[in-house]
Amino acid sequence: MSQAIDQRARKKAQTRTLIRETAQALFAERGFEAVTIADIAAAADVAVQTVFNHFPTKEDLFFDGHTPWVEGASEAIRHRDAGVAPLRALQAHLIDRVAAHVRQLGTLEGRSFDTTLEASPALRSRERELHHEAVNRVTDALVEAWAAEGGAPLVPTDARTAASVTAAVWLAAVRTLIVQNRRALSGQAGLPADTAEGEAVARMVADQVFTGLGSALATPAGSLQRTG
Repeated sequence: MSQAIDQRARKKAQTRTLIRETAQALFAERGFEAVTIADIAAAADVAVQTVFNHFPTKEDLFFDGHTPWVEGASEAIRHRDAGVAPLRALQAHLIDRVAAHVRQLGTLEGRSFDTTLEASPALRSRERELHHEAVNRVTDALVEAWAAEGGAPLVPTDARTAASVTAAVWLAAVRTLIVQNRRALSGQAGLPADTAEGEAVARMVADQVFTGLGSALATPAGSLQRTG
């Protein structure tokens, strides 16, 4: 019985992977709006209902496997090393995320993904929803961290407000940096031909941005509140 269950689970996972890879290849080739669920089912040689069994929407198909950033920032706070303050951990993670995006743009797959995303209003709308989810997760993680470590953040009587504002501002900043890099693909700006150079520049700019945001949380005495 256990072997039969394992086989079914493997087959289900294989079918899901086939559908995702087929869909994402079609999106890259034709554009998101031009591809239907029926197109995906036909190309993957499965029933339309099978596609829906694995992915409720086309947007879910597009983003599947591409959204570790939704929980990444909150997990960086929760699993930071001992002695590392919450905002230090968040800053390091977000700088890495910006650099990773530049690195991704150095690959054909990464450029195709971003080009398809930027061209689709539906995908940009879904990305904003995912961004909002990430903000909520970071808010919760900061509240937990500050409660565990003691000490007042921005608003001593309302840690959740402080966490919510911090999460919204910091993740808006990282989103702006990433969207700027994405739109460079369409000729609105220039990406360095050398990916390593571009990554180094992205890290420097992101570090300056988040250091500035951290400085805004300085206490009256001048020490950086809750960042260590």
